Order: sequence, then C-alpha cells, then structure tokens
Amino acid sequence: MPEARFTADSTIRDVVEGSEAGQRLLFEHGYDVGNGFVDVMSQYQSLRDAARGGRLRDVPSLLDELNRA
Repeated sequence: MPEARFTADSTIRDVVEGSEAGQRLLFEHGYDVGNGFVDVMSQYQSLRDAARGGRLRDVPSLLDELNRA
C-alpha cells in the first residue's frame, strides 16, 4: 500500500498547495481558506490542530479524500 501523502500532521498550506482539490475539500470539511490567508499563522496549522480548535471536522474522511485525489 502506498504511503499517504497527507496526514493529520500536514499543514493547511500543504493541503492547499499539494492538492488541486485541497481548498475545496477543506471547505467541505468546515475550513474556509478564502482568497488567501488573513491570519498568516493559520496556514502553518496542522489539520489535527485545526480540528482540535473546531475549525475542521471529520479529519479521517478529509485525509481519505485528499489521498485519493
């Protein structure tokens, strides 16, 4: 089985820059990147930390979709 490209430790920026579907999938899971990062630090937040902070939901499903895209 191939190694997953994205993990819970991947950053929001990794997802946006590393997957064509990244921004859309983040939005579908509750995280609105918008037209850039208003809060510069948020782009370096891990998916795990975004979920802990209530900004992202269902990380396992998001990771599954990202790694299949």
